[in-house]
Order: sequence, then C-alpha cells, then structure tokens
Amino acid sequence: MEKTSKNNVYWTLLNHSHWNMYIAATTEGLCFIGTPNAPFEELVVWVKKRLPSHMLMEEPDILQPHAVELVDYLKEQRRDFILPIDLHGTPFQQIVWKALQEIPYGQTVSYSDIAKRIEKPNAVRAVGTAIGANPVLIVVPCHRVIAKNGKLGGFRAGLEMKVQLLELEG
Repeated sequence: MEKTSKNNVYWTLLNHSHWNMYIAATTEGLCFIGTPNAPFEELVVWVKKRLPSHMLMEEPDILQPHAVELVDYLKEQRRDFILPIDLHGTPFQQIVWKALQEIPYGQTVSYSDIAKRIEKPNAVRAVGTAIGANPVLIVVPCHRVIAKNGKLGGFRAGLEMKVQLLELEG
C-alpha cells in the first residue's frame, strides 16, 4: 500500500521543552500546528472542518523535517522556515496569512498595519479574526501581530506563549 495519499492528513506529537503540540501535514506541506498541550481533539475538529474528505494518519517520519525546523526555531538556531506549507482557509484568510508570512523575524506589526497591507484598512476586526484562525502557529507568525497601542492582543496558543516567542526573537 502507498504510504502517502492526497486524502490523508499525517500527524505526530511534537515534544519540545514544556510544549507538546500536534503537528500535521498533507502531501502538499505543513497544514496545522496545534495549541501547546491541547488535546488531540483540537486537530480532529480542525480536519473535520477544513479537510472533511481527509483521513488522519499518525506518521512521525513524514512530519520529521517539519519537527526539526520547529525545534531549531525554538532553540534559536533558525529564523526562517523553508519547508512547504499547505494553508486551508477562506480567500480572505489566505490573504491575511500571506501578509503574516512577510513580517520579518524579530519585528512586530499591528492589526491595522496588516489591514492596510492587504488594502482593507477598515477590516481590522476581520483581520484579527483571520489571524486567530491561523492553523499553522509559529511558521505563519501571527505572534508578531500586536495591538496598535503596543498591547499584545490575543493569541490562539495563549499570551504566555506569545510573550515567549516574541522574547525568543528578541
């Protein structure tokens, strides 16, 4: 039997320091990084919503290159992710997530900056909602977006992780 299929989502549990995160990929690339220490159900719900025709399969070997990139980043040995990602969302979400990927390592921007970048300056709340739906934490760096007043704003993985990621990037 063929190991990979276009209708599979491959997953593994990444253990790093005090964070355990489910990560998942399709044959096209990394598609999901879960909230640290969240149950497997978080991934199941996401797949049912975004890729309902796909089956989940545990395949640590397929996820190993992505796990290495993530761990290297968390150990401050990598600034950029080069492996492919496979983002599944609405057209608006896709535009916002693309803008997030353009934020340089170690820099922050505001939600309104992202809204202006995508030429929707009045869509700040919608931008915030799209950022909150980012399925690939860290690699699509939503942690680099803060409120205009300098406050951290929200983060799917919690503000403690957001602070740690921003401190990691210095």
